[in-house]
Amino acid sequence: MQRANEPSFRQSVDMMFNRAANLMELPPGLKEKIRVCNATYTVRFGVRLRGELHTFTGYRSVHSEHMEPVKGGIRYATSVNQDEVEALAALMTFKCALVETPFGGSKGGLCIDPREWEPHELEMITRRFAYELIKRDLINPAQNVPAPDMGTGEREMAWIADQFRRMNTTDINSAACVTGKPTHAGGIQGRTEATGRGVQYALQEFFRHDEDVKEARMDGTLDGKRIIVQGLGNVGYHAAKFLSEEDGALITGVIERDGAVVNEKGLNIELLKLHITETGGVRGFEGGTFVDVGAEVLEYPCDILIPAAMEGVINLSNAERIQAKMIIEAANGPVTAGADEILRGNGCIIIPDMYANAGGVTVSYFEWVKNLSHIRFGRMQRRQEEARHLLIVDELERLSKQRDVPWTLSDDFKKKYLRGAGELELVRSGLDDTMRGAYQAMREVWRERQDVADLRVAAYLVSIGRVALSYQSKGL
Repeated sequence: MQRANEPSFRQSVDMMFNRAANLMELPPGLKEKIRVCNATYTVRFGVRLRGELHTFTGYRSVHSEHMEPVKGGIRYATSVNQDEVEALAALMTFKCALVETPFGGSKGGLCIDPREWEPHELEMITRRFAYELIKRDLINPAQNVPAPDMGTGEREMAWIADQFRRMNTTDINSAACVTGKPTHAGGIQGRTEATGRGVQYALQEFFRHDEDVKEARMDGTLDGKRIIVQGLGNVGYHAAKFLSEEDGALITGVIERDGAVVNEKGLNIELLKLHITETGGVRGFEGGTFVDVGAEVLEYPCDILIPAAMEGVINLSNAERIQAKMIIEAANGPVTAGADEILRGNGCIIIPDMYANAGGVTVSYFEWVKNLSHIRFGRMQRRQEEARHLLIVDELERLSKQRDVPWTLSDDFKKKYLRGAGELELVRSGLDDTMRGAYQAMREVWRERQDVADLRVAAYLVSIGRVALSYQSKGL
């Protein structure tokens, strides 16, 4: 439980912004312009369900229009409020600037528990919420492009896209009004896994720099590193799956709503996910030991802690007891400003949320571009790539026959080499390149400036600098 003097999520974002902005030579007016939220629209609408009229409250906040459209997810949760949405919109601004996607920051939310409603009821609610936003251009391919967030997914995005088409029947770019759609409805391969995949790429890039790994009191690669994941939703599941299956990391703990499950030899993430789907929680999973108070597992010894659910889970009440050598913020704002200071003082390296979970908005950008170009990535060049690779293979094997000891390439090698890049491969390649470039931009500031002690300040400095240049080019 958080202490009474704990700053709110929005206050934490402002405090972290100010830590960085105070190190910059920005005109006071421009600094304030970048910090504040441009506008927040609150909508209250009624939907007749189960024989009576239910009123719902939703928000759409636009933090910065230094670039348009603005971009940001829509979350469904009972905790949604204006301050939270505005804080998340601010993070989106800085996140987009850091990974160089051409968007301003926005965020939306609906105060609702989606588990309380049947799918057809949720569709009626979603379509009505979308209608209220669309008619005010708060959903528009050129102005404001939502995406999934906590409590929403491909299904809700498909409903919103269809609602937009119904209200804008002649807009040829209507599919680009929202991202995170199913692939059969204008989505892009790799979007569902994108945020978790981005967490993996962020860690891989961190471990390419021996100096950084040493500062985190570790060495070597991700292989064998002990990882605890808080929240096995879409982001936590994919991050844990990829890190364990592809990088050899050990997922020693998973925290969920009903408790946690731990196993020092490593949990089988696929089996655990199946168990959660079937039972609704981790209790009873045979592949590990159940811990009734899940929050306690945040304090267990590990190499890397991945908070991948809600904001503020690491705060003044538990920061001193966190034993992780590194925290990578897969969720938005999981570490409060006060906890951040304590953790840094204890030598914990934190990879900040605006970088760590930017995989989602990066691949959303690819989807938006795909929708506007009206062509699938790889469609034009894939077979041409395969033909060129085949020429090389055939020529190498022809030359080998002229030698006394001819040789041939293995079938497995030829199968992998000859396969041209499809949409999924191109999306993953683009995401990997983006995460590498963004980390290097942060790292350069972190390592070269004596007054920058951590990656979060470095990330804010890079982001604020880019937003400031954009505003200044507009004459502000």
